[in-house]
Amino acid sequence: MKALVIDDNELVRSNVAEVLRVEGWEVCEAESAERAFEMLGDREWELVFCDVRLSDTSEAEGYAVLRRFVEEQPEAQIVLMTGHGSAAGALDAVSSGAYDYLMKPFENEDVLRIAQAVRRSVEKRERPGTTGELPPTPVYASDIDLIGVSSAFVEVMKLVGRVAATSLPVLVHGESGTGKEVVARAIHRRSPRASQAFVAVNCGAIPSELIESELFGHVRGAFTGAERDRRGLLQEADSGTILLDEITETTPAFQVKLLRALQEGEIRRVGSNNTVSVDVRVIAATNRDVEQEVKEGRFRQDLFYRLNAVTLRLPPLRERREDIIPLARYFAARAARAGSDPVSFSRDATLALVAYDWPGNIRELENAVVRAVALCDRAVRPEDLPERVRDALASAAAARAQGPQEAGAHADATESRDERREEERLLSLSELEGRHIARVLAHTGGNKQAAARLLGIDRTTLQRMIKRHGLDLNGLRDNGAVKSPVQG
Repeated sequence: MKALVIDDNELVRSNVAEVLRVEGWEVCEAESAERAFEMLGDREWELVFCDVRLSDTSEAEGYAVLRRFVEEQPEAQIVLMTGHGSAAGALDAVSSGAYDYLMKPFENEDVLRIAQAVRRSVEKRERPGTTGELPPTPVYASDIDLIGVSSAFVEVMKLVGRVAATSLPVLVHGESGTGKEVVARAIHRRSPRASQAFVAVNCGAIPSELIESELFGHVRGAFTGAERDRRGLLQEADSGTILLDEITETTPAFQVKLLRALQEGEIRRVGSNNTVSVDVRVIAATNRDVEQEVKEGRFRQDLFYRLNAVTLRLPPLRERREDIIPLARYFAARAARAGSDPVSFSRDATLALVAYDWPGNIRELENAVVRAVALCDRAVRPEDLPERVRDALASAAAARAQGPQEAGAHADATESRDERREEERLLSLSELEGRHIARVLAHTGGNKQAAARLLGIDRTTLQRMIKRHGLDLNGLRDNGAVKSPVQG
């Protein structure tokens, strides 16, 4: 099987190519989009790895390669590689026909996994994970406000990209404030129904006696106050998408009628004997455990199965802490007064934002940042943040002062605080670097790719540092901590 690796970085290009050759692939390399286009007609490619940014800071060339290959060799599986990955980028790439989206630095095992999966799919004459449909606007400048670079959120967006082009119902599950409606809108914007209506309904905010009329509509005289015929929201969303937010707040009686409407593709207005056909894609959202609601009899099992063709779990903000600061900067820029200088964050404010668990998730973070921007003088400091956020920073500092509780610290628990402070003052810069890298590796469970991303360096540089400082990764796997010569 034939593979093509396109990257202007010779080290990355040769490394990916070597992994593929060892796996038995016939591999060719290209250093630019122009060279890739020249090679496009040379042969049929089964697998293409392409960097998003080729030769400059623009993402246009990588996506241009994706488009050309999808159009001219639709059976080829295209993997986009990027050192500037984001959730929006993952969604745009996969919904535009990419097989996968890898964020640098990635492991050789990631390349191997993709190569083996593509080999199996080609042998079975299958092509999963692509849609073949391109959005009308350039995907490298995303029109969707999806802020995030964490691997947890990027993985969700890959799945969003794959299901968007289908008409399958989707169930979005996540805590309050995790962005369920934003994701629902992203699915609609990347679907064939994007030119039609998107209607969002908060089922929990509508009284149970009115929800049937709101969704199905009513005819004049159906009840007191019904002075004229009214189209329901399901009919308003005809040919488009409807979001049924907090679907678990509805009554069993309404759930029966909703199930019939979804199964038959038709509704009956309150007070009418006639049915109206509707073609609506349904996205349901909830912050509850739907399976538990079914077990306890509060949600119909048959409706759950009808809505549960694809389930998306949105991770809470505490599980994607890498996204806190990008989100905070985005909200600060949006809240800043027009024409004013950009708002920055002090180091302590940044630490406080990351230390806090955000039980209200993105919505709580936005409110805290908007408040801070209104109070600060061009730079957000801890005193501009809510007290609960400042307390998180103080608690984290107190925990560090109590002893080596953080990951990677294996100093004797009986060592006095004064002795530890004295030791820190005597450490060289190189020794401090070794300790910090050890702590980060312990935090990631020895995952060098994740550690490199947190440290802001590439995996090759991290590998050199591990070797230079003599860090024991086996110790991490066996004991849950990384030991360095400094730590003993």
